[in-house]
Amino acid sequence: MSQQEEWKKLERYRTRFIQEISKNMYLYGITPSVGRLYGTVFFADEPLTLDEMSKELGMSKTSMSTGIRNLLDSDMVERVWQKGVRKDLYQTEEDWYKSFSSLFVNRWRTAVDDNLEAGVELGRALDELYAETEDVMLKEVIEIDRKKLEKARSYYEWLGQVIELFESGKIYDIVPRPKKD
Repeated sequence: MSQQEEWKKLERYRTRFIQEISKNMYLYGITPSVGRLYGTVFFADEPLTLDEMSKELGMSKTSMSTGIRNLLDSDMVERVWQKGVRKDLYQTEEDWYKSFSSLFVNRWRTAVDDNLEAGVELGRALDELYAETEDVMLKEVIEIDRKKLEKARSYYEWLGQVIELFESGKIYDIVPRPKKD
């Protein structure tokens, strides 16, 4: 096999990996196209500009800018500086644990807080309705809803504790990072 064929083979392997990553990026709230962008930056030999990303992926610079902003917000890439280069350069965040923790915390903290607040509001509304009604069956249903709401609150508070493990870094005391990293 020629060197050129070997390089093409490497490129096919990388492409297959990038496709798999991009296919599963929805788990992080990231679109497949932004996942392909991430894979491209991941395998780059050096930090890339938006123009280089655009050329590599055949997408507009505007799309690259939007995608990079999503990856920056998710702490999956970082902006870097190189002497003599005037354009912004980007590379993947090397600490994947930090990226996952940040992404997990940001997405889940908002969801948990929103759901807890919605539960508080529903609890108040149920209390008002309970106080207003004289319908015995409705009061029984409200009591059932209150119990369900208490279970939901308990769950979201537990999930908040899980999030705190990530925020504080204590998760690594429970599930240590591999020594190789």
